[in-house]
Amino acid sequence: MNHKGTRRIAAAGMGLTVLCTIFCLLLNPVCGAAAFFLGTAVTAVYLYETCKRYQKLQELNTYLSLVCSGEYDLALTDNSEGELSILKNNLYKVTVLLRSQNEMLKKDKTYLADSLADISHQLKTPLTSMIVMTELLEEEEDSEKRKEFLSIIDTQLSKMKWLISNLLKISKLDTGTVMFKKEQIPLKNIIRDCVQPFLVSMDLGNISWGLSGEDAVITGDRRWTEEAFSNILKNCIEHMEQGGRLQIEIKTASIYSSVVIRDNG
Repeated sequence: MNHKGTRRIAAAGMGLTVLCTIFCLLLNPVCGAAAFFLGTAVTAVYLYETCKRYQKLQELNTYLSLVCSGEYDLALTDNSEGELSILKNNLYKVTVLLRSQNEMLKKDKTYLADSLADISHQLKTPLTSMIVMTELLEEEEDSEKRKEFLSIIDTQLSKMKWLISNLLKISKLDTGTVMFKKEQIPLKNIIRDCVQPFLVSMDLGNISWGLSGEDAVITGDRRWTEEAFSNILKNCIEHMEQGGRLQIEIKTASIYSSVVIRDNG
């Protein structure tokens, strides 16, 4: 209710008080005086409560305007009783939730920016190497040397392909275009599948591996879970010395399961 409506009701209340007072004065002067003071008191109390209520509504309106403008660091707790107090506390809960989501969004953006910068930096190394190898390849006449340079270029191209693939995956995850499935995934089964493509390179590097712990079944997207495990395993194997050991352990608890991957690289 605005000030104009409040004034109209107050005027009507005072008018009714005056009419009642006049009527009571005609009957009894004492009754008339009592009616006047009672009517005035009721009108005053009404005006006070109405103005107080209007002030609280104005505070809520200002608060919502600040939240809409992106200002979440506000406090609006109210321990008093009443509908407006309940509304205040609910608005505060919503604000806390929005603030939390805003902080998470900022962290996600920072992570994305850091990941893009890291991948961009990593792309420079194979590109530089390929440029150098190409120049040497043009000048080199020895066939064995040319094969060696071509092999290095092929390796760097594979690395670039992997980096660009990761960049595209990060972009898809950030834009929310990836649809995750909910599947029952036996952990030991998926870990063995992830290790399988690396067995040849592990054998060449004399790297052994082991899988221990109780089997567990998790719920998730099998393809993306394989992707995550494969990236970790690839990183471990690439940085492991000859004769290294890769140990994978599954740990189960009452509410979650974890996979611990250890290496000596």
